[in-house]
Amino acid sequence: MQITALTGGIGGARFLRGLREHLQARSDDWSGAEITVIGNTADDITLFGLRVCPDLDTVMYTLGGGIHEEQGWGRADETFSVSAELAAYEVPPDWFTLGDRDFATHIVRTQMLRAGWSLTDVTAALCDRWRPGMRLLPMSDDPVETHVVVTGDDGSRQAVHFQEWWVREQARRPALEFVFLGAAEAQPTADVLDAIRGADVVLLPPSNPVVSIGAILQVDGIGDALRATAAPVVGVSPIIGGKPVRGMADACLSAIGVETSAAGVAGHYGARIAGGLLDGWLVADEDTSIAGPPGVVQRSRPLLMTTPGEAADLAGAALSLALELRG
Repeated sequence: MQITALTGGIGGARFLRGLREHLQARSDDWSGAEITVIGNTADDITLFGLRVCPDLDTVMYTLGGGIHEEQGWGRADETFSVSAELAAYEVPPDWFTLGDRDFATHIVRTQMLRAGWSLTDVTAALCDRWRPGMRLLPMSDDPVETHVVVTGDDGSRQAVHFQEWWVREQARRPALEFVFLGAAEAQPTADVLDAIRGADVVLLPPSNPVVSIGAILQVDGIGDALRATAAPVVGVSPIIGGKPVRGMADACLSAIGVETSAAGVAGHYGARIAGGLLDGWLVADEDTSIAGPPGVVQRSRPLLMTTPGEAADLAGAALSLALELRG
């Protein structure tokens, strides 16, 4: 059995860890299911000459047991000697701090990329250390970067890298538009398309629908593959009671004119019978009374993943809905 998930960020990583634990506890045919993760790479950025892939690394560290649990990103037991020395030399940027352990990952990745390895192969090599228990694929081997169009101090429109808007500015300036540089030219790898086409179940974890899963869908061919797959596509709402579970998804949704609600996100993804993506949709108990798009089977349950057990229960509920839709 094959499960494919599209994801990015902390919520997606914790959901995947829960999915792995849920499957390990099963005793049926799905207990040995293979999981393939298609990760967002549009958050990627080059810092200090090194290629940083935040979403891929968050998934890898979370599943490999190296994540800083309280933050949800970065390495556990981290130190920051290199960043302190860079600051002493006044080397920018000073708003994105990398830990010493994290630097090692980015050095290895950058060396391999410069040696001609694809990002897919580099990611596989990094995962050889972390043993995530599932295959992690970048959405494309071609570079894609999310930039955010905002209003400058002089009233003009200007674009900044997503990480600067998200990390440095904390999304204080309203986003006017998201631009996915390179997405028009980027191609999904054969591995990505095979993972979608060959899936028995496709899951959309509670990741940002605009700059995580939405960025993956910007790569030509991935959305078409999702709409064409015979597998049921089940999503989990990242919104509870009109508020993001974490992060600033509301700032992203408002920029594209989508209501910050479970129904708004479901409508953004759309029902597959109407040319969208979803067959099933999990919402929080607080949102039970809010109907999703016609043709999408909606179920409600607690969505918070404050413990690994809650993440496993949520992943199990998403898989159960997918199996129900399989018939």
